[in-house]
Amino acid sequence: MKTRKTNTKKRVLDGATRLIHTKGFRATSVGEIISAAGIRKGGLYHHFLSKDQIGLEVLECMKRKFMEFLEETLSGNQPGEALEFFFNSVLLKHKEAGFVGGCIFGNMALEMADDNKIFAETTARVFSNWIQKIENVVHAAQENSQVRRDIPARLLAQHIVMAIEGGIMLSRLTKDETPLKECLELLRKMLQLQLSVNSGLNSQEKS
Repeated sequence: MKTRKTNTKKRVLDGATRLIHTKGFRATSVGEIISAAGIRKGGLYHHFLSKDQIGLEVLECMKRKFMEFLEETLSGNQPGEALEFFFNSVLLKHKEAGFVGGCIFGNMALEMADDNKIFAETTARVFSNWIQKIENVVHAAQENSQVRRDIPARLLAQHIVMAIEGGIMLSRLTKDETPLKECLELLRKMLQLQLSVNSGLNSQEKS
């Protein structure tokens, strides 16, 4: 019985995630979530008190997955290589998705920031954590002379996140990798990113 209840809740969250990611939170109805999950209305309200609760659990679930993505991709023998691997992974991730949906956190920030404090705070924590992780790697790359040192790591990290969000949005709009690809290439130049010759992660080799 416990497994059945767990599966039902997962089906609701999976269905809601797909809908919210592509349509937005407000445009997604409870009826659509029920239909996507393949359950009855009572099954949904057995696990969730409201649509807001579903949306917040979707955000928390996506946050965990995104933090795992950052841990996996912000890795390398040297911090500069970690940044390069991360850039390449971001492009690949959205390319494989066909540039559909974009960044669910960016979408949620635009949709909910002005009039839903709980959603806004939850989304803000994701961006804060993301910037912090990037800052740590950028600082290490500065210490390793792989990234410019005349701008604080925190400001560089914020700019990286802001630029990537914009690149994702434009590639989603055009369904073309070019905006995001060019955004990442400009970030490399802005950072003055230096990679070791034998790193195997040179941006020209990965293009």
